[in-house]
Amino acid sequence: MLSRNDPDRIKIAFDDHRLVANAGLLLPVTLAHHLGLGQLVDHHVDLGDAPGRANVGDKLLTLVASALAGGDCIDDADALRPGGTEQALGCVVKAPSTLGTFLRSFRWGHVRQLDRVSREALARAWAAGAGPGDDPLTIDLDSTVCETYGLAKAGAQRHNYAGQRGYHPLFAVAAGTGDMLMARLRKGRANTARGAAHFLRETVSRVRYAGATGPLTVRADRGFYTHDIVAGCRDKSVRFSITIRQHQSLRSIIEAIPEAEWTPIPYWMEGADDVAETTYVPFESKPDAVSVRLIVRRVKPTPGSQLALFTSYSYHAFITDREGDVLYLEADHRRHAEIENAIRDPASSAGQALKYGVGLNHLPSGRFAANAAWLAVQIMAHNLARWTTRIGLGEPVATTKTLRRRFFSLAGRITRKARRLTLHLPQGWPCENQFSNALTRLRALPLAS
Repeated sequence: MLSRNDPDRIKIAFDDHRLVANAGLLLPVTLAHHLGLGQLVDHHVDLGDAPGRANVGDKLLTLVASALAGGDCIDDADALRPGGTEQALGCVVKAPSTLGTFLRSFRWGHVRQLDRVSREALARAWAAGAGPGDDPLTIDLDSTVCETYGLAKAGAQRHNYAGQRGYHPLFAVAAGTGDMLMARLRKGRANTARGAAHFLRETVSRVRYAGATGPLTVRADRGFYTHDIVAGCRDKSVRFSITIRQHQSLRSIIEAIPEAEWTPIPYWMEGADDVAETTYVPFESKPDAVSVRLIVRRVKPTPGSQLALFTSYSYHAFITDREGDVLYLEADHRRHAEIENAIRDPASSAGQALKYGVGLNHLPSGRFAANAAWLAVQIMAHNLARWTTRIGLGEPVATTKTLRRRFFSLAGRITRKARRLTLHLPQGWPCENQFSNALTRLRALPLAS
């Protein structure tokens, strides 16, 4: 005898024009509306006489909503078109073919126009309560490889230093919150530090413009250990903490540190790690060379490992012009690894962000500028999720996956009565109160003029 709940007994009919897919996108869409994101795009992005020049605000908002819903290619935006979904998104949802034409209409100058949109959106979001204000802000610099396949991607046809084919974008991330402050697409064979000094200066200018008035610190790994980066930090009155490339003369300086000056680090194995500091003059051949603090962590090889046969310690060193206790500075520098979470880690506390949270795991076009525009869209989607968490939910951080599961993927139904729309959501949803409170907070924000 068949059970009443046998799925084979369920009939299906695709006939309800009021159903809404991903109705929970109402939260980030509301925030985007109050920040005036669509109007910013319409005002700043001018594609000239290109085929995709019309209605640029609606097209960008469609791509952002698709990314937040889990779309990682242009065709995925089609999932937002059925039923009454468009009525909940605050924009005219465009077809994938239209969005492809839009992206292919971009040239590098147009991508820089999107940078202006991101700059203004960051300032508005931080003014609405998502920013650091007078508190110290740490900026993490890093790059990543966005791997591609085939030979049809402009700027990604050749293998890079790691033997991969793809792009090599730069990122600047706000430590602790995961906000993407800046991003820039580069060719796959670009050296890690290529263009990074100018990128850093622009990032500092952007966060100051956005309202960060407190002390700034830049953290970076050894790929960014260059004179131009250090000089850029000094020019902008920014403190730095940068991993140093090790060479024989530096190793001699480290090994000359007296044993009495090494301080144990409270760590997972007693006596496994120690830290010490000395002075060092980086880039001493340059006319502006000055002495800075060289902080070194030494690590004992794991007992029984192959490394333990050949060395007593491995050393990890960085230069800094910051003041403070050496144990605190060393631990803080290690926290630079959080930027990896913001770029790609699907299980991170900082957000499953770009590669797995939104659509940076795929760069859809054969044109370099179109992929740069795609990157800018993913940054906007990522930041909207971060700001929705802090401003709307009142939480410091939540992964995009968590937001999508708890809120964005809600099914709904649109009804109209007395010329007023009502979005009906599932009864008994476990995050009902959080959703309602977040929507109330977001709607209380002043509308951007």
